[in-house]
Amino acid sequence: MTNAIEERLTELGLTLPDAPAPAANYVPYVQTGNTVYVSGQISMNADGFVTGKVGDDLTVEEGAAAAKLCGLGLLAQVRAACGGDLTRLKRVVKLVGFVNSHGDFQDQPKVINGASDLMVEVLGDAGRHARSAVSAGALPFNVAVEIEGIFEID
Repeated sequence: MTNAIEERLTELGLTLPDAPAPAANYVPYVQTGNTVYVSGQISMNADGFVTGKVGDDLTVEEGAAAAKLCGLGLLAQVRAACGGDLTRLKRVVKLVGFVNSHGDFQDQPKVINGASDLMVEVLGDAGRHARSAVSAGALPFNVAVEIEGIFEID
């Protein structure tokens, strides 16, 4: 089903991945009422995990690109929660981003902007959201970024 969100992704040269399966004992998303809570999506591309500490192994810009990948994973999970129909997505409510970084790294917000900017580029005002961006001393599989999200759907 083609819709404005999918058309916008195409215009931006982006493709949503298949919704990743959980890596442990949890579900990828939970819907209660019109709210979908999406479990943390990790930085992953077609070649595998995007790994390393931002500010050490990766630049802030590379971290932001990893966060954008997480954002695509979040949208893929929302699409799955909506039975493949992204026209049901009303807005992004909140993102919580974790950046694999050392204690003295202070640019977590710039890294998580990779996902935040994506949401606004794709969804316009419906992509504007509340947010947290925090440092993590380590993340699963040594990924650079993990982001979870809360979304409102019809």
